[in-house]
Amino acid sequence: MPRDKDKGVEDALPLTTHLEELRKRLINVIAVLIIVFCFVYWKSQIFMDFITAPILPILPEKSTMAILKLTEGFFTELKLSALVAVFFSMPFIFYQGWKFIAPGLYAQEKKYVASFVFMSSLLFFLGASFAYYVVFPFGFDFFLSYADGYVTASLSVQWYLSFVTRLIMAFGLVFEMPVFVLFMAKMGILTASMMRKHRRYAYFGIIVFSAILTPPDVFTQIMMSGPMIILYEFSVLVAKAFGRKREVTEEDVYE
Repeated sequence: MPRDKDKGVEDALPLTTHLEELRKRLINVIAVLIIVFCFVYWKSQIFMDFITAPILPILPEKSTMAILKLTEGFFTELKLSALVAVFFSMPFIFYQGWKFIAPGLYAQEKKYVASFVFMSSLLFFLGASFAYYVVFPFGFDFFLSYADGYVTASLSVQWYLSFVTRLIMAFGLVFEMPVFVLFMAKMGILTASMMRKHRRYAYFGIIVFSAILTPPDVFTQIMMSGPMIILYEFSVLVAKAFGRKREVTEEDVYE
C-alpha cells in the first residue's frame, strides 16, 4: 500500500484486509502456542512442582493436596501445560499484537517495536513474579492459618491450579498498565491531565477490579490494588513525558 510520506501512516485499509491481517497474526500465535505446549507437557512435572512450591512448605500437619475426581489429575496437567505455554509465549504474543497495529502508527513510532515487546514482556513477568514470590507466601500462610486444631486442609489440585494461575495472569496483565497508557497517550486518546482529573474514579475502579479478580479477602485485594495505584501514578508520568502534543486543550475537547 502507498504511504503518506509526511506522516508515515499507511492509507486506510478495507475491513477485509484488517481481518486477514488479524487472521494471520492469530495463526502465528496458535502455531507457537502448540509448539510450546508440546514441550511444556513433556516436562509438565517440573512446572507442577514449581507451581505448588509456594504452598507445600506451609501446609499444616495432616493437610494434603488431593485429586477429588477421577479425571482431575489428567485435565489439571493439560490445563497447566496450556497456561504455561501462554505464559512463555507472551513476548511473541506482544510482538504479533504490535505487528497488527503497526499500520496505524507513524513511521517514527514503528521503530519502537523492540522496546515495546521488551517492556511489555518485562512488566508482565514482573507482575507474575510479584504474585508468585510476594503475594502467594503471605496469602497462603494467612488462609491456611484457619486449618488449626481439629480442622485440616484438603486442597483440590485442580482448584489450586485455577486459583494460582488466575492470580499470576491477573498480576501480569495489570502490570501492563504503563505500556497501555503509553500507547493511548501516543495516539492522543489519553493525557496526563485527564488521568489526574479522573484520579478518584480510577482509584475506585482499581479497587473494584481488584475485588473481582482476587479472593474475597482484604489482604489479597490490597496486594493487587496497592501496586495498581502505584502503576497508575507512574503511568501519569509516562503520559506526560511521551504523550502526543495536541493542538487543542482539554477544555476545548470537553466543551
